[in-house]
Amino acid sequence: MGYAGYSPGHKVADSLTPFQQALRSLPLEVAQDILELIEKLTRNVVRNPGDEKFRRVKTSNAKIAAAVEQAPTMIDVMQEMGWVQDGDSLVLPPSVRLAHEVHVVGIIDAKDHYKKEAENERRRQLRANKSVDAEKEELARKMELDRKEKESEGRVTRGSVAKPLGDGPNVMRAGDIGIGKSSGG
Repeated sequence: MGYAGYSPGHKVADSLTPFQQALRSLPLEVAQDILELIEKLTRNVVRNPGDEKFRRVKTSNAKIAAAVEQAPTMIDVMQEMGWVQDGDSLVLPPSVRLAHEVHVVGIIDAKDHYKKEAENERRRQLRANKSVDAEKEELARKMELDRKEKESEGRVTRGSVAKPLGDGPNVMRAGDIGIGKSSGG
């Protein structure tokens, strides 16, 4: 037994930070692609914190513009991280330091969250689309009729009885047809 009655493996769910909430506000269909892009931008800033080219992102860039068009909440996520809108670009002020442990790990956690959500959505779709087709329905109906017919005949109370087959050869032993008889040699 652990502290306060919790077992060692028991983890109490913490409430989400505003950054985590912003990451989870992305649309499910495009979340993985958007998070990949944000992760790349964030890793560049974390690796090169003083390099100005990584601290400015033009929203007119084709890749960024396409991502923002698919998910306008991407801008909200970036602003939650500390990015500031400056005309047609997002700028990370020098006073803001992105930390790998907070920002990159948070993005990776969000990617895991969306992967699970996508799998759950796929399962929901499969359950919704699982309709019984006519062939299976007909086969099940025939099986039920056969089952009822067998039940109506009742239990088998007599054993099977051998019937004489007629004038064919009378074989009682294997030796009658020549098996096991040595003819010399």
